[in-house]
Amino acid sequence: MADTFIHLAVILLQIVVVLGVVLGHVAYLTYAERKILSFMQDRLGPMEVGWHGLLQPIADGLKLFFKEDIVPAGANKFIFSIAPIISLVPALIGFAIIPFNESPTGPAGLIHPYITDINIGVLYILAFSSVGAYGILLGGWASNSKYALLGGLRSAAQVISYELTMGLSIVGVILMAQSLSMVEITLAQKDHWFILFQPVAFVLFIISGLAETNRLPFDLPEAESELVAGWFTEYSGMRFAFYFLAEYANMIIVSSVGAVLFLGGWQAPFHFLEVIPPFKFISPFIWFILKVYVILFFFIWLRGTVPRLRYDQLMKLGWKIMLPIAFINVVVTALVVYWVN
Repeated sequence: MADTFIHLAVILLQIVVVLGVVLGHVAYLTYAERKILSFMQDRLGPMEVGWHGLLQPIADGLKLFFKEDIVPAGANKFIFSIAPIISLVPALIGFAIIPFNESPTGPAGLIHPYITDINIGVLYILAFSSVGAYGILLGGWASNSKYALLGGLRSAAQVISYELTMGLSIVGVILMAQSLSMVEITLAQKDHWFILFQPVAFVLFIISGLAETNRLPFDLPEAESELVAGWFTEYSGMRFAFYFLAEYANMIIVSSVGAVLFLGGWQAPFHFLEVIPPFKFISPFIWFILKVYVILFFFIWLRGTVPRLRYDQLMKLGWKIMLPIAFINVVVTALVVYWVN
């Protein structure tokens, strides 16, 4: 009984720590994006709140918390209120199976460097990422606004289109690792990262990740030029903040999954610094975070570089170009794996 209680307490502590770290990263990812884009555009960015604007995310959070929360006349109040939560929660739930290190730590190996490991981890991620799209669609519909509704419909079509490509891009990795477990996939890359064998799948995954998170050049569901901000046009206060947090949490989860599936997860290149005692435990966390940051920087870099696509170009790229390439990659990978084994 005591062991069960300790085990549950450890799991709850891990959940609190992971959520705290993730939400802290979400807040300061907004600051990092504004600073990086301002540097690219030869301006200063946030500078007023704290040293070089370091307290700006806290100020933004307080501002949104105290802002008036308006519900449009004619809106479905229940769905309008719950839709942002439907978008945010699946993004946070995905971090439950992201492995940050390999070996159990703590007394008797009770504390693992991940909340849990399930044998269908990849399917778990894909399933919950799809649920998040319902929050966008319902938010657009419940707002009783044509602009918001069009943004929600665009998002639904976009998610369906690029979810297929994302799923197929991961199949090659699954075939090589012979597992759906995120931990097992990471361990399978002990000698060679899968990006070396699946470069096409990695490119498809990153492009699909951009589309899934509604990031430029795929932010058509929130295109201000024609939709006045899309599905969250009518949202304000903390409801708007939930959508904002969901977008950046999804960016982090896509980057984390990409690091695990293609970049070796916690594993260092050439096992660098892994054998030195102080670094044996710390190094995997550092390498994992660095890989996630590299992908996140690429997402931000594209926002300041690439113009938005037209919607017909978005659909053409997804269905006529990326999906066939993803099918071909799966077939070739299956044949190679069969031939090698």
